[in-house]
Amino acid sequence: MRIVSIVPSLTDLVASLGAGEDLVAVTDWCTDGAPATAARIRGTKNPDVQRIVALRPDVVLANTEENTAESLDRLREAGLAVEETYPRTVVDAAAMIRRVGEVLDRRSAAEPLAAAVDAAREAASWPDDRPRVMALTLVWRKPWMGLGPTTYADDLLWTCGFANVLSGADEPYPRLDPALVLGPDVVLLPSEPYEFGEADLEAVAELVGADVPARFVDGQALTWHGPRTAEAITTFSALARELAGLG
Repeated sequence: MRIVSIVPSLTDLVASLGAGEDLVAVTDWCTDGAPATAARIRGTKNPDVQRIVALRPDVVLANTEENTAESLDRLREAGLAVEETYPRTVVDAAAMIRRVGEVLDRRSAAEPLAAAVDAAREAASWPDDRPRVMALTLVWRKPWMGLGPTTYADDLLWTCGFANVLSGADEPYPRLDPALVLGPDVVLLPSEPYEFGEADLEAVAELVGADVPARFVDGQALTWHGPRTAEAITTFSALARELAGLG
């Protein structure tokens, strides 16, 4: 099978399913799981559609949020099969793994990965009698942007015991009005899409207050749905329990 992936997390999934050598093209940002023989077809927002068509793939793996509707429409109009994914919850992520496994004829490899997500989700059950850890998750600086509702990462954190300060936002990744950032127990600082580091801590403290702790977290674990989901649930669940004093 000839596979094109235009999303890094889907490239990661293909490799985890044991089909990495079938990838004939990936984005310039696909660093995990892509074989050296795969063509590079620019980024998620501006893939080289003509080159993808010329490679005659059996399937193009895409994502509704990461890729543009225009690009996907052009690929379909050229007669290519596009498998468009859009997991917005942990449950969706498990279903996506199973679906991609079916499309790639890798069901036996997909089922353990999906089952691990299901098991991790059940194990992360938050006690009904304990308040959730109120988190502000930043995703960008200059301007400040945060993680809002209706996103996979938001559901992942909820599954693990966090609540979202920005749950009432109108956008999935809203710009922040500092006056509205009220009451977080913790600020989560991912390593992507903006790579937060020590140099940002002073500005973060000015945004939320010096008494609010900040934690650096793995951005791929937070946002890459697929083979990383089960471990991400375990990691963020442990962090939530630590912050809540549950041990």
